[in-house]
Amino acid sequence: MKLTIPRTIPRNLSHRGHALAQRRHFAKPTNDFVTIVEVGPRDGLQNEKTPIELDTKVELVRRLATTGLKTIEAGSFVSPKWTPQMAGSGKILSHLLTSPPPSPVPIKYQWLLPNTKGLELFNEVYAPSQTTSSTSGSAATHEIAIFLAATESFSKRNTNRTIAESIAASKAIFTSARAASIPVRAYISVALGCPFEGPNTDPHKVASMAAELLEMGAYEVSVADTTGMGTVHKTRDLLKTLKSGGIMMEDVAMHFHDTFGQALSNILVSVEEGIRTFDSAVGGLGGCPYSPGATGNVATEDLVYTLHSLGAKTGVDLDEISRIGEWITGQVGKGNESRAGKGTLARLRREEEKRRKAEDEKLKAKL
Repeated sequence: MKLTIPRTIPRNLSHRGHALAQRRHFAKPTNDFVTIVEVGPRDGLQNEKTPIELDTKVELVRRLATTGLKTIEAGSFVSPKWTPQMAGSGKILSHLLTSPPPSPVPIKYQWLLPNTKGLELFNEVYAPSQTTSSTSGSAATHEIAIFLAATESFSKRNTNRTIAESIAASKAIFTSARAASIPVRAYISVALGCPFEGPNTDPHKVASMAAELLEMGAYEVSVADTTGMGTVHKTRDLLKTLKSGGIMMEDVAMHFHDTFGQALSNILVSVEEGIRTFDSAVGGLGGCPYSPGATGNVATEDLVYTLHSLGAKTGVDLDEISRIGEWITGQVGKGNESRAGKGTLARLRREEEKRRKAEDEKLKAKL
């Protein structure tokens, strides 16, 4: 399957859409590479009730760095009162700055921030590292991510702010980040269904928010199906609405939870519509503390297997990511939710058994 990215501008662009299209200049190349943003260390672990050791979190990031992933969301600077599992993110950032793990490709580490207080906490660790010369030789970089919600109910439950208040508060983060040359990614939660307002989130609202976030300076907007309510038809309708609003698909990532088993189907539709960046979590970890009933993210192993079967390149080692999925789900006491991961591990065990038998036969022949 040849992957293609639509390159034409819709004729019915809004005024805002025309401005965005002109500013982007179509700089990104058309190719068959799909970027995977690994969110396991943050979105995958944030909802776990049993405390996870800091060393386990650091080891998870270290292992993920060896797989060919180019972007890893490593933690978040949120209130430990509301998300206690993320309380050690500052220590993880400090470790990555002073002892970055070896990796086959340069890695971007992302850090989720809810507000300017989160940015202050991030900068307490990050800013001093930028004033001293690094001797690590690491090509790793760090960036921040902000999040907003596409419905008023979820916004108030998640951040205690209206959508308009959240957008206004985000402007200060963009200003500070721009002054420090820190890239900003943005999330729009509940874009395909809300636990409080139902499954029919207004796609035009999502498009309007995405356009505003891009105008404020976000280099990419991750559109999230936080509840897993998204379907093939709703996903396609949302993406077409984004296009008609002047949003370029190369400025959009998709983030699917697999609550109803629809994540991979929605990903296939997204690929057809031109999306080339997807969020996922190793082992299918995840859940949202403010979305009752939402289960894990689409498993990175399943995403990689599916994309590779389409002829796409991800740069991710399926064998190694499958081993990591089995390890981390065991560490947190959960079942491995990745079918491709479990299938890959079964294949690896068969290959190892075959190799051992061949070695035994060689030894017997020498006797």
